[in-house]
Amino acid sequence: MKLKIIVHEAEEGGFWAEVPAIPGCATQGDSFEELLENLYEAIEGCLSVDIETPSDSENSRIMEIAV
Repeated sequence: MKLKIIVHEAEEGGFWAEVPAIPGCATQGDSFEELLENLYEAIEGCLSVDIETPSDSENSRIMEIAV
């Protein structure tokens, strides 16, 4: 999976980034390398959040997939 991110230079120093495809997914780092490490953790955390459990019916299945 490939995601586009927007990297910003922070006014107080360092960097912060946001992931437009995942609302609310953002992180920061004092260096670019730290930002990238934090970004992987933030994306993983944002994607692993459980949402409301969908109802199961006779014609549907609930499944999980890894990407």
